[in-house]
Amino acid sequence: MYLQPEVSRQHFQEFSRDERIMLLELAHRSIAAALAGRELLLEPPTPHLAEPRGVFTTLYHRASLRGCVGHVFPDSSVYRTVADTARAAALEDTRFHPVNAAEAQELEVSLSILSVLKPIRPEDVDVGVHGLLISMAGRRGLLLPQVPLEHKWDRVQYLEQTCRKAGLANDAWHSGAKLEAFTAEVFSDREM
Repeated sequence: MYLQPEVSRQHFQEFSRDERIMLLELAHRSIAAALAGRELLLEPPTPHLAEPRGVFTTLYHRASLRGCVGHVFPDSSVYRTVADTARAAALEDTRFHPVNAAEAQELEVSLSILSVLKPIRPEDVDVGVHGLLISMAGRRGLLLPQVPLEHKWDRVQYLEQTCRKAGLANDAWHSGAKLEAFTAEVFSDREM
């Protein structure tokens, strides 16, 4: 079953303001604990935060990207996944040196909580609403829904850039690659 355009326009505020604040604070606590060599108790405080979800945690330091790590598939609770991806974004994103304690005090966290992946036809991709995962010949590329808006891409450019991220030919999206979409509820320290 393909993700239909009308389904993509649902209301994306599943998490309450209190839950958003709790998850953002958890991300900061997870980074601080990792820097101090401590473990966090990661028992979800509510049934809703115990639901399995994919999550991407993006870190900014003084408005510049400082790390981004995510789990596409819902392997564990949203609560645990936020903690794990925040720690990994701070310490394991190979594009950056690990965050130090001084930087950690100034980090801005942005969380993208993902819906379940569903197949989608290229013509149904809604730029700014759908995140994309493209797969072919053992290669995968993923872009979050906010990425094409940041770069002012149209639908074709978005599809091509997702192919490029997977290391595929730009036109693989219409020549046999598997295309899946998801939505994301995105929120950050700045908004809270």
